[in-house]
Amino acid sequence: MKRVGDISAGTTLMLRNHTALEQVRKGEGTRQDVDMLIDAMNVTEGLAWLKIGEDWHPEIRAAQDALLELGRRGAETGRFILRGPELTALNLGMEIHDAQLEACTIGELEKAMDLVTKLIRAGKARPIVRKERNAEQTAD
Repeated sequence: MKRVGDISAGTTLMLRNHTALEQVRKGEGTRQDVDMLIDAMNVTEGLAWLKIGEDWHPEIRAAQDALLELGRRGAETGRFILRGPELTALNLGMEIHDAQLEACTIGELEKAMDLVTKLIRAGKARPIVRKERNAEQTAD
């Protein structure tokens, strides 16, 4: 029952997440950086559903909302620029994620990732890019 924070892969994961956040914070973020942050916040939510940091649901949701807005703007402009409140929400979300990774076991992390994957496959995730309705669909 090793804790994620006790293994080198856990440290590597945290470093990658923080590097992605720093790139976005500096205005140099790429889609891959944003995808990494989305993955991290999805896992944060999954771990909270598994009762690891469950008391932080509102803050986790705020971080996800910030990423959604960042991603939608970036999809339109090609640039991923955070606004102040979004950065604040993401910083806290990343702190929560780090604390969860320090506290959870590898098995719990895997369960959270499986849960997130199932929800995404079931179509329960909020898409960054909204599908446009074609002319036939708008006639209803």
